[in-house]
Amino acid sequence: MNAPAPRSIDVALGLRSYAVRIGPGLLSDSTAWRAAIRGRHVLVISNTTVAPLYLDTVAKGLEGLHWASFLIDDGEAHKTFDNVGRALAALAKLGATRDACIIALGGGVVGDLAGFTAACWMRGIDFIQLPTTLLAMVDSSVGGKTGVNLPAGKNLVGAFHQPRGVFADIGTLATLPEREFRAGLAEVVKGAAIGDADFFAWLEAHADALAAREPAVVTEAIARKVAYKAGVVARDETEQGERALLNLGHTFGHALETAGRYTSLLHGEAVAVGMVLAAQLSQQLGMAALDDTLRLQRLLDTLGLPTDIPEGMDPQQLLALMRLDKKNTAGTLRLILWRGIGRAEIVAGVNEADVLAVLQAAV
Repeated sequence: MNAPAPRSIDVALGLRSYAVRIGPGLLSDSTAWRAAIRGRHVLVISNTTVAPLYLDTVAKGLEGLHWASFLIDDGEAHKTFDNVGRALAALAKLGATRDACIIALGGGVVGDLAGFTAACWMRGIDFIQLPTTLLAMVDSSVGGKTGVNLPAGKNLVGAFHQPRGVFADIGTLATLPEREFRAGLAEVVKGAAIGDADFFAWLEAHADALAAREPAVVTEAIARKVAYKAGVVARDETEQGERALLNLGHTFGHALETAGRYTSLLHGEAVAVGMVLAAQLSQQLGMAALDDTLRLQRLLDTLGLPTDIPEGMDPQQLLALMRLDKKNTAGTLRLILWRGIGRAEIVAGVNEADVLAVLQAAV
């Protein structure tokens, strides 16, 4: 089978604009990503799962530079202030100056932590995203959201800090475990569910090929999702309005992740369940029809994603965690709901009793 043609999508942010390149062999062909490094100091942040697979390849592209690596353990539970502090100490040991660069080699946890570390060091240095998971390729590596988790909730501390470039080597998806690949597909579905009904129908038609990881279909799905997100980010970089729509399912999902202590559900799995809950709440509020909820559930089921709250979770605890969501204003819930596939909207002042009713019905 021929390799899919490389794709390049611009994130248009004036002086902070950058390209998202998608295709095979981008890690070993360092020409493009090496050109994004402006200084001589580089810290590669990765994890103990990804580094043994790809750090040596990246290292070949860093010849002649003064560089070091910093590794964290794999998993959302390690996206912490402690690890940011250790990464900053690694930059200090390296002697990193204002023109230093951090390379994020891994999935969303690595990218978030690396970007936040870059935002903190000397009030902001360059970083480059080399995402190795589908979820990171289609979502977290694009748009400049960085941050860490607290025991009280996910991503409560962070900064908007755009990368110098994103280089998504689809070859790395071959080593991605099946569960993590499917979790990434949830973020692809989310983009279509928010604002592109035609893309949603395309996903329904190509669901089996996506689940089978057919390279051309996967590349097209990544490119379409990135192009959609790039447009939203360009119009609303710091989430003052439209960009909040990208959080469909996330208020529910982050609560599920936190309640499960980041071990029971992967982020994409939590988003899948969260989207179904948001659709059910929209239906309960008379905003959307049952048929749209069922289409969403069928697509997620076909892609092997969960659509139910894990057993043993407490609806009251989930609601309490949802109150800490960053989108909330004036002490009231502000959720991303929809009026059907491709028509998401921000809804302020959502009645907690309605949310609790949906949660109770789901468990």
